[in-house]
Amino acid sequence: MPQPRPYKVALNGYGRIGRCVVRALCERGAKAGFEVVAINDLADMASLEYLTRFDSTHGRFPGEVRVEGQYLHINDHRIKVLRSATPEGIDWAGLEVDLVLECSGVYNTREDGQRFLNAGAPRVLFSQPMASERDVDATVVFGVNQQKLTGRELLVSAASCTTNCSVPLLRLLDQAIGLEYITITTIHSAMNDQPVIDAYHHEDLRRTRSAFQSIIPVSTGLARGIERLLPELAGRIQAKAVRVPTVNVSCLDITLQMSRDTDAVEINRILREAATSGPLKGLLAYTELPHASCDFNHDPHSAIVDASQTRVSGPRLVNLLAWFDNEWGFANRMLDVADHFLRVADQ
Repeated sequence: MPQPRPYKVALNGYGRIGRCVVRALCERGAKAGFEVVAINDLADMASLEYLTRFDSTHGRFPGEVRVEGQYLHINDHRIKVLRSATPEGIDWAGLEVDLVLECSGVYNTREDGQRFLNAGAPRVLFSQPMASERDVDATVVFGVNQQKLTGRELLVSAASCTTNCSVPLLRLLDQAIGLEYITITTIHSAMNDQPVIDAYHHEDLRRTRSAFQSIIPVSTGLARGIERLLPELAGRIQAKAVRVPTVNVSCLDITLQMSRDTDAVEINRILREAATSGPLKGLLAYTELPHASCDFNHDPHSAIVDASQTRVSGPRLVNLLAWFDNEWGFANRMLDVADHFLRVADQ
């Protein structure tokens, strides 16, 4: 069904992901099919304008940004700025939005989502994994399971940046060869829940330490997130994570026990072909060049397979390295999910 007009969306939260979502929409241009009509954030207008215009990670905004009253003007679009600490403080229905993009990262239960619906939001897409499967109508990794959306869902999660990187790779290799056991280490750039210098900052004592002086082990729900999307692998996945002193771009170190003998040539062939054709084209990238993490800053792919790092021993033990921009890649997938979510709901 052709889209008769741009879908109207509102953002709840205008931090790293929220600003990347808006910027990605602007970079996509008219083909994006969205109009941002409102942003809810407690920051002052000067800060909203400044951090939209100047981004230490992604560079200067490629367009015009200015404030006029309670509106943020981005190029020729006027966005109403709201300041409510709760979902109930906003008349979402009065904004006539088709979808609320929940980008604050604060809300992760069905009760939280219901608060948006009760306040007039027609449907909500969350930028974070929910507390459990029961807390959301669907969790979607674009390129893997978006076709399961029926149009009846009201609360949908776009999972996480690490889930969007790992799940397409795992499903691909499980279907092509078969997976017995999986261990993943996320090597993740620093995040805003870490202090610049040691501080009383977090209940996780390791996260009280300076983000830019240490490699810091942290907890992760990645294994649980993968099992929600690939239940056939349940009970066979372990995951851990470390934060490293870089600003952006992360990677997954993935170790796989395969169901049959294989070698690096076959593994890389499967990944290369998936990156160039089929449902993962444009979502999965493949490289054999000697890259460093900064090369993938502002890269929109969910995962970039570093074929130079593929190792096979045993010959059933496979090790892979996959890069991803944990901000920009995820923001682009969130837009892809939002577009599919609304198109299915329109049918």
